[in-house]
Amino acid sequence: MDLSETMDLTETTARAAQHGDPKRSLAGGPRIAAIGGGTGLSTLLRGLKDCSINITAVVTVADDGGSSGMLRTELGLPPVGDLRACIAALADAEPAMTRLLQYRFPQDPGDTSSNGVSGHVFGNLLIAALCAIEGDFEEGVRQSNSVLAVRGKVVPVAGEALTLHAEMADGRTVEGQSLIGASRDIRRVWISPSHVAASTEASDSIDTAELIVLGPGSLYTSLLPSLLVPGIQAALKAASGLRVYVANVATQLGETEGYTLAQHLGALHAHGLGDLVDVVVANDNPRARVPPGYPSSPVVVDLPPEQRRPRLVLADVVDDHNAHHHDPLKLATLLMRLHREHAPLRAAPAAIRSA
Repeated sequence: MDLSETMDLTETTARAAQHGDPKRSLAGGPRIAAIGGGTGLSTLLRGLKDCSINITAVVTVADDGGSSGMLRTELGLPPVGDLRACIAALADAEPAMTRLLQYRFPQDPGDTSSNGVSGHVFGNLLIAALCAIEGDFEEGVRQSNSVLAVRGKVVPVAGEALTLHAEMADGRTVEGQSLIGASRDIRRVWISPSHVAASTEASDSIDTAELIVLGPGSLYTSLLPSLLVPGIQAALKAASGLRVYVANVATQLGETEGYTLAQHLGALHAHGLGDLVDVVVANDNPRARVPPGYPSSPVVVDLPPEQRRPRLVLADVVDDHNAHHHDPLKLATLLMRLHREHAPLRAAPAAIRSA
């Protein structure tokens, strides 16, 4: 990654903010659809929000643990935790408000009950309240976007909760995102209901996007649950925007333990999604600080550099202070460069684009 590109992006954003509303200065930014969930998606959004306000985050609704899991059980509400994290990442709010959205009420480790606010995240309760007021899950999420002045918008991939299922290499089946995330040797995953309708805003955002970003985030438990929604697959197949898969910078204990880059892509192919990726972004900086005590390792790049489909792009996109996370600004800068390179091809005939 060219350091001058990163500096130019930062300086441009700063100058725009000095001369008025930063939203207005970014109004001409590219239309971006970012698909996934978890820490990876919210990290990506923190970088992209300074590049465009035409961002739609398409977020998984398969979580069944923590505060989201409790609300799902108690209220029958689709999980909102990943939505809340993405809203916080894109919100034009004071730092204190962002901290408030992410605040988790203390819970006695020995108390597994879900009474009161114990163990809940404030932002999850806020979204749940807005859903109750509006009488509709998707409308409640829209109002959350409005109340918190989100740059772009955050939408659920579907209007109802998804349940994730997995088949292990030994033939066992496991149900639930939390259990699957802690499991090794996953052969395949699927969702129920299998024919769930994609939210209209999610599929429309992919249809009109100039740049579509898949990941980063937990492969089996954040990214695939969204990509397995039939309407999302159909939209990705028909999309004219550049489809970029951002590979994780590190393996994940349990679901992708020991995985190389080729194995990450192999999982996409095994679920019929491999042909929906134009570009793969992978980190090539091995010098980032490794947090002590975390049993993870960098994702080994084992694809040939000359690979043409999907095209492999190697760059320094890792957080220098944490080798297990992407750096939001580095990643956003690279993605904007890829968008600029691809933009002239959008007007080319299909036969030329696919050559």
